Amino acid sequence: MGCAPSIHVSHSGVIYCRDSEESNSPHQTTTISQGTATLHGLFVKTDAADSIPSVLAYQSRQPPPSAAPRRKERRESGGASARSRTPHCCSVEAETQTSSSSVKQASTTEIQVGPMRLTQYPIQVLLIFAKEDNQSNGFWWACDRAGYRCNIAWTPESALECFLDKHQEIIVIDHRNSRYFDAEDICRSIRAVEPSEHTVILAVVPRISADQEETSVLPLLDAGFDRQFMENSSVTACYNELVQIEHGEVRSQFKLRACNAVFTALDHCQEAVEITSEDHVIQYVNPAFEQMMGYCKGELIGKELTELPKSDKNCADLLDNINTFIKKGKEWQGVYHARRKSGDSIQQHVKITPVIGQGGKIRHFVSLKRLHCTNENNKQVYKSHHEEKYTGDNSQSESNSYKCKNRRKDSVDVKSITSQSSDAAPSLQTRRYSSMARIHSMTIEAPITKVINIINAAQENSPITVAEALDRVLEILRTTELYSPQLGTKDEDPHTSDLVGGLMTDGLRRLSGNEYVFSKNVNLSHSHLPVPNTINDVPPCIAQLLDNEETWDFNIFELEAVTNKRPLVYLGLKVFARFGVSEFLNCSEVTLRAWLQVIEANYHSSNSYHNSTHAADVLHATAFFLGKERVKGSLDHLDEVAALIAATIHDVDHPGRTNSFLCNAGSELAVLYNDTAVLESHHTALAFQLTTKDSKCNIFKNIDRNRYRTLRQAIIDMVLATEMTKHFEHVNKFVNSINKPMAPEETSPHSEGSDTECTANIKNFPDNQTLIKRMMIKCADVANPCRPLELCIEWAGRISEEYFAQTDEEKRQGLPVVMPVFDRNTCSIPKSQISFIDYFITDMFDAWDAFAHLPVLMQHLANNYKHWKTLDDLKCKSLRLPSENNN
Repeated sequence: MGCAPSIHVSHSGVIYCRDSEESNSPHQTTTISQGTATLHGLFVKTDAADSIPSVLAYQSRQPPPSAAPRRKERRESGGASARSRTPHCCSVEAETQTSSSSVKQASTTEIQVGPMRLTQYPIQVLLIFAKEDNQSNGFWWACDRAGYRCNIAWTPESALECFLDKHQEIIVIDHRNSRYFDAEDICRSIRAVEPSEHTVILAVVPRISADQEETSVLPLLDAGFDRQFMENSSVTACYNELVQIEHGEVRSQFKLRACNAVFTALDHCQEAVEITSEDHVIQYVNPAFEQMMGYCKGELIGKELTELPKSDKNCADLLDNINTFIKKGKEWQGVYHARRKSGDSIQQHVKITPVIGQGGKIRHFVSLKRLHCTNENNKQVYKSHHEEKYTGDNSQSESNSYKCKNRRKDSVDVKSITSQSSDAAPSLQTRRYSSMARIHSMTIEAPITKVINIINAAQENSPITVAEALDRVLEILRTTELYSPQLGTKDEDPHTSDLVGGLMTDGLRRLSGNEYVFSKNVNLSHSHLPVPNTINDVPPCIAQLLDNEETWDFNIFELEAVTNKRPLVYLGLKVFARFGVSEFLNCSEVTLRAWLQVIEANYHSSNSYHNSTHAADVLHATAFFLGKERVKGSLDHLDEVAALIAATIHDVDHPGRTNSFLCNAGSELAVLYNDTAVLESHHTALAFQLTTKDSKCNIFKNIDRNRYRTLRQAIIDMVLATEMTKHFEHVNKFVNSINKPMAPEETSPHSEGSDTECTANIKNFPDNQTLIKRMMIKCADVANPCRPLELCIEWAGRISEEYFAQTDEEKRQGLPVVMPVFDRNTCSIPKSQISFIDYFITDMFDAWDAFAHLPVLMQHLANNYKHWKTLDDLKCKSLRLPSENNN
């Protein structure tokens, strides 16, 4: 037994029917004949037959569960008439009555426009078709699927009437057949009314056959269409088109409409507002600006500021000061003399804020101006300004003038406000004004901007001395190199300055035509070198030395001597076997040995420092650190393997020259890596190239892709961490993320199980594991000052010799000398070591020791520092005292 349809009688007497829930046709078909409304067999006499509207409006509703299969049936039947299957429908009048409740039930979208948060209600769509067909039905069901509110009009007159009533965001016009109506005329008529400014109009054009030539879209654009849609009755195709329009044009237009609220606020603002382009062409002034300056808007828009008359009191240096500030993207504020249209000179308190746009460039300048009420002329201007605005209220005007004077009596001249013009502190009110502007100008919530916002907020309620201190803090936070200490220029030790400059910069601008080119002789194998197949084949003299490799005092130079300057293969086989690297990588020991052989062959034995002995030394230090309880407990097996491989390859093919040298010399690698982490990028890239080029030495060939990607990223990250330009960033992050959270646990009376708890917490946060790996390889890379004294002295001599050679070559090629103090004729090696320890080593190893517990290393560091200090006090510039050298 079927459900009877519901009947609704409109205000005009027209009867419409709302069918049962099982209905799924997109349109209600009503037949009118001689004053009789025919509706599913119901004949109702009425005198209002001629007043039936030609717009049938539908509320956006989800179809009933049974609609989906019927929708499919409809498509398969080729769009047969839906007269027997009627949807949920209502008249225009009925929808007007229910629209408010419908909007509340429909889903809304939150859209952020700068600091504004907007609520966008469901999109409204108007379909304009001459008759119902598959295409109109396709768009109807697409609107239903997307949750849009859809209206459909069958005549041009009803289309315009419906649009003026609903202001739909999207209009779809049938442009396939001009026999019924002219689609372009309809589009023009809609475009002629003001609400269409923010509406997207889509033309449905006929499908082009294979033998037809595609027509130009220009006539459609000229008529006012925004897009064209090739005839396609598929609901999915229609849905995709509508959704793209929503997320593209409609949302953009929605944001533009929201700007009207901003301009309304500016128009009613009592402060004078002026917006100019980056070339200082006036683009907007508000009514308060017109009243203050005596100009009307038409006299200002499009004019350059230089075309307006200036006050005689303005000095050229003040204008230059302002221009310099704002061109750098800095906000400027101060007291400024301006001339009104009448010729009167007035003092203004001006704040000019640059607006950064796309590409990080300045796109606009926003000026806020208030009368600086300190003289009678300004008081009179202020009074007349408010009398114009509040006519008939003289007492209120004078009261406002008095308040203005009191509020601004502490304003100061420009030179006391610009921080670089004078040491005088700006007034508290000025500072508050600047702080609020900075807060509102921040749109990207990076961690550092959050910190700045917190400090700005704290300033608002702080005493003036605290506010001044926080201003200095803000200036420091706005620097780009937050983690890099700033060296003095006059009294700083030149050894420290040169050493830091050489290690922590990527080079100066190239100054000569000389080029430094790497050797092209990349060795893929060295089968002639006598190396063992496995660790068990190591000669006895070498095996005896390797028995001691787990201790910190292991002498790498003895291993270098007995292996003919190839210690990396032997030490690598021993260390990798101890940590189960072959098992983890599922590769044979023969493959591992071949890989170590290839990597070592690509270290330059001619380098005094950056050779395979240094690589072996870093590998030994890394293995030693991995054996420490807290380090071992914090890392996974993959992390251990990555650390050992990174230590092995971290300086492969090093030329014995710094990054700065390569950049200055215009080397191929500096060009390839854009003067950024040149050597470190090359070491990792070459190591993976050598590894994967030959299957015989490819230690990664048997691990799955995901594990390889994870391992590769860990290795790259660790090698790049050895680059010194980010030294202080890595150390500070380690201290703040690892050391400081651990400190309360270590001082707790119940700290016996804190190590296990601490390492478990670290394992839960991969970022902390990354910080530990970076710190570990950094410490292993520069652990020379923490080695026993004899080893420390040897390494100091080797690195000094390499720097001497670089300085010699720089002078020979006419390149900038990166580290002038490393002149072999004048250099004090003890001073350079003291500077290196003071600047780089002490803090880093204090932090690493606090985590890994390394008392032996710290004792060696203290002894070695004392040695270098003694030599420096005795004015000795060599590695040892002359008497020791003679012995």
